[in-house]
Amino acid sequence: MRRPPASSVRESRDGTDWLMTGHTWKRFAAIGVFALLVVGGAVLSVALPGRGEPRETPAPVQAMIFPKDFLWGVAIAGQQAESVPASDWTKFEAEVFRAQRFAQGEKLGATPPGHIRDFGRWPEQVRSHKAGFDLRYDQDIDAAAQLGLNAFRVSIEWARLFPRAGMTQPDPDAIAYYHKVFAAMRSRGIEPVVTLFHYVSPAWFFDADVHGKRGWERADAQALWQTYVDAVAENFIPEVRIWCTLNEPMVYLYDGYVIGSYPPGEKRGDFAGARDVYAALLRAHVLAYRVLHRVASSRGASVSVGLTQNLEVFEPYNRYSPLDRALAWVVGKAWNWDFLDAVASGRMRLTTTDIDLPIEGLAGTEDYVGVNYYSRNYVRGDWRHPFAPDVGNVAPDLPHEERNDLGWPSYPHGFYEMLTKVGKRYAKPVMILENGTADGADDDKQRQRSLVAHIREAWLARRDGVDIRSYVHWSLVDNFEWNEGFDAKFGLIAVDYDHDFRRTPRPSAALYGDIAHANGLSTTMLRRYLPDLDASTDAPGR
Repeated sequence: MRRPPASSVRESRDGTDWLMTGHTWKRFAAIGVFALLVVGGAVLSVALPGRGEPRETPAPVQAMIFPKDFLWGVAIAGQQAESVPASDWTKFEAEVFRAQRFAQGEKLGATPPGHIRDFGRWPEQVRSHKAGFDLRYDQDIDAAAQLGLNAFRVSIEWARLFPRAGMTQPDPDAIAYYHKVFAAMRSRGIEPVVTLFHYVSPAWFFDADVHGKRGWERADAQALWQTYVDAVAENFIPEVRIWCTLNEPMVYLYDGYVIGSYPPGEKRGDFAGARDVYAALLRAHVLAYRVLHRVASSRGASVSVGLTQNLEVFEPYNRYSPLDRALAWVVGKAWNWDFLDAVASGRMRLTTTDIDLPIEGLAGTEDYVGVNYYSRNYVRGDWRHPFAPDVGNVAPDLPHEERNDLGWPSYPHGFYEMLTKVGKRYAKPVMILENGTADGADDDKQRQRSLVAHIREAWLARRDGVDIRSYVHWSLVDNFEWNEGFDAKFGLIAVDYDHDFRRTPRPSAALYGDIAHANGLSTTMLRRYLPDLDASTDAPGR
């Protein structure tokens, strides 16, 4: 799961320096480019119409059916839904609990770095087991099958396989656990989609090496990662065919190394300050891609390997501000495209810096491009601090924009925008690996609207040439949402943490089941959940 790429509180500023990074000569070049962007932004501010309605591709209100081999799935992740031994996040959670860092912020979605919202109210059983997936995975997988789903995204946790430093072979109980999970899926006709790194590492990975380096900056980081990936490939190919090496690397870098919200909790100010971690993640992806394909080939099997990126729409806070327009472009380029461009080109180039680093073997190491999408953000500049934009979720001309429980704007058309950009930019198959919304209401009407609206946008993107292979909803069940604790509800199925993780399907679960069984959207669904669709333009009113 993702969080907004900067403060969700409009008045606060995290000091992130998106532009003034790199060596001095590059800084002057960056200023020159930025000045051109500001001038261009001034012209656009006058020439372009108001934000208003999204300009959607016309289409009649008709059934939107997907190919027969399309994957309809749900997702969870280990640290968020099951007990994970000896991870960096487990260690962080214990530290938060001991120090009672339970600050809630002004509202859900505004928990300060270093805290976990309301974490102290939960008993140890809940803090340890999260949503209890490992206690009742058979029940949860059966629930997905009953909905007619044919894909289930989970993570294999490095910390579960290798809980202690120095291990050369994985824990046999952990291997047996994942075999049982995948067997439960396969027996129900469900395709496992497996993530190798979903923000979480073994706690020992962050012990300092002889040079004082920790985590991905250790001299032996890639060797340790390879031991893990080798074990995964050896044990789970061909049982698993679809692999995601990294989940949302920009979220991990931003929250772990720029603002210090996630472990390891460092505050380096910008992505250039975390360049070695950035490069290490790219190398880790290359290594995993090669290992998974090599083992599959040796066994006469085929695998599909990629990574998934959290894509956001970035728009100017004030559409008439040249500075806001320029900064929105810069932030969007750095957040959405730099990492994916590196995988495509083989070179790590960070926007407005002099960082241009070739990564051996990286170019083209994606069989698909993974897309996670949730929302849009608004970028506001300050002429007194022009290189430190504020990124938030409220724009002055959209005061009544629909937002979820976390305050994230609902912007389905942005899904179409991101999918079509990915399709044109990389010319690869696309797998939607996360999409959903936080809606804790019993009737979860917002989630129902969101489901239909976003799947509609995915169908339109397919119609317009994007080779989309899957739609995976986040999440099957409510779970632990990182700094927001247990209060953000993303599940099709509600979890009652006070009563032994009791599951209760929300109305959206039945709706998603109907969509999966129909392999798309019927006209009845479109008219019921998007009643403002105009048959002549197919554009939802706001």
